[in-house]
Amino acid sequence: MSKIYLDPGHGGTDPGAVGNGLQEKNVNLTIALKTRDILNRDYEGHSIRMSRTSDTTRSLAQRTNDANSWGADYFVSIHINAGGGTGYEDYIYNGSVSNNTVTYRDRVHAEIMRQVDFRNRGKKRANFHVLRESNMPAVLTENGFIDTVADANKLKSDAYLNRIALGHANGIAQALGLRRKSGGGSTYTVQSGDTLWSIAQAHNMTVQQLKDLNGLTDDTIYPGQVLIVSSVGAVYHTVQSGETLWGIAQQYNTTVSAIRSLNGLTGDIIRPGQRLRVR
Repeated sequence: MSKIYLDPGHGGTDPGAVGNGLQEKNVNLTIALKTRDILNRDYEGHSIRMSRTSDTTRSLAQRTNDANSWGADYFVSIHINAGGGTGYEDYIYNGSVSNNTVTYRDRVHAEIMRQVDFRNRGKKRANFHVLRESNMPAVLTENGFIDTVADANKLKSDAYLNRIALGHANGIAQALGLRRKSGGGSTYTVQSGDTLWSIAQAHNMTVQQLKDLNGLTDDTIYPGQVLIVSSVGAVYHTVQSGETLWGIAQQYNTTVSAIRSLNGLTGDIIRPGQRLRVR
């Protein structure tokens, strides 16, 4: 069982970098939660612990102490850059590191760059606390520049944050050798020139079915994107008291409209004990 420690940078009284109407702490948390959900949805053989799951203050020492005492196998710290640049980069410790630290980072870097169209700023090394004081392989990712309009506009898109999270999740899974869940439905990797219509035709489904399975709100797709093209191994959720469609959709990294479509709902009314298909 691989232990993955996800660390959304900053939080609480520490907003991190700020720009273009965004606070780094919030974007970091969104990406980390999405990464967690994708890993739990698509892979098995792991457990996940997070330094925070809400807008709380955690010191750097608290984060690494928590990961070390838990015995994590991989520490992934998620951040947004600032300083007027553009693009994606990641860091490992600039001192002595294990071979796994380098190999794991290479796989994470490759998968993130496969999913996003940020400028590739490269693989770097630094003396950051979370990289230096963690006892396990560790990486810190910098996902665009919050104070650059072009990057910030991407970070304001939930669909783009899904792409960033998918890159993190797939990279972590490859690094740790996680198994894809069996019976989870088949997938298709988008090729250059593909459209939703051509993919739907090739898999004997409608464009709307394809969009619903993947939580897509428009027709935008990109080469390298992994789409679910079969609903084999559907996932269900039993509604608990106080839950909303929005909350359930967030939990399973999907959309309210997708859940409505899968269950034939015309509104947002749900009841405790109701069994909903969420994938």
